[in-house]
Amino acid sequence: MLKENYFKTTQVLLERVYLQNQAEIERLAPLIAKSVAGGGVIHTFGSGHSEIIGREMVGRAGGLVCVSAILDTTGGFIENLEGYGRELAARYDRNHGLQEGEFIIVISNSGKNCSPIEVAEYAKEKGLKVIALTSVGMAQKVETKHSGGKKLHEIADYVFDNCGSFGDAIVELHESGKFAGPTSTMAGALLINLLQMEVLDELHKLGVEAPLLRSQNTDGAMEANRSLARSYKGRLSKPL
Repeated sequence: MLKENYFKTTQVLLERVYLQNQAEIERLAPLIAKSVAGGGVIHTFGSGHSEIIGREMVGRAGGLVCVSAILDTTGGFIENLEGYGRELAARYDRNHGLQEGEFIIVISNSGKNCSPIEVAEYAKEKGLKVIALTSVGMAQKVETKHSGGKKLHEIADYVFDNCGSFGDAIVELHESGKFAGPTSTMAGALLINLLQMEVLDELHKLGVEAPLLRSQNTDGAMEANRSLARSYKGRLSKPL
């Protein structure tokens, strides 16, 4: 029974995610496409479990090669140590470069924790446009952990809403008041791939061949992927 409830509820949720974010995706895609056409990189950051969503875009067959992730080797363990997120972003900047006019997607379900907030602030200071991927409903119900007083969606230039429930679980268990069935990962992955599809459409309109990765399990793919990656030498966190 629980799996049926989860399946049906997530179907409805993903439809809502698509409809609610459609206008923001269509507003953003031409701007990102212009950046990509000019050789720009799309950056991602997610702390803890949210890192999974950022990694979904990086080095992914069927995705853009020009995507690079800021990684937290602690897995989010010290994400509320103030200053740590800024240092993560600064180290990444030294190694791979955060360049003015580029875009960064910062992922945090609650939007309240220090590391994603600080990464977003650092990127804005460098002249990047910040896209927050968060649960707006949950963010509005929690207090920020950062002394600056703001949450991620309040800092960002653009906001994607994963439409998640408070606590990121949507199926009530047999014991009343207990919930399971998280949705933030599937909703987040859907959103970033919808965005990529729209960017690919916009690149086509510009007459620009998309720097698209092929599955390494297909003939000639590794050579083609490495050739693409040479255009971004030193800028990608995942070597090809």
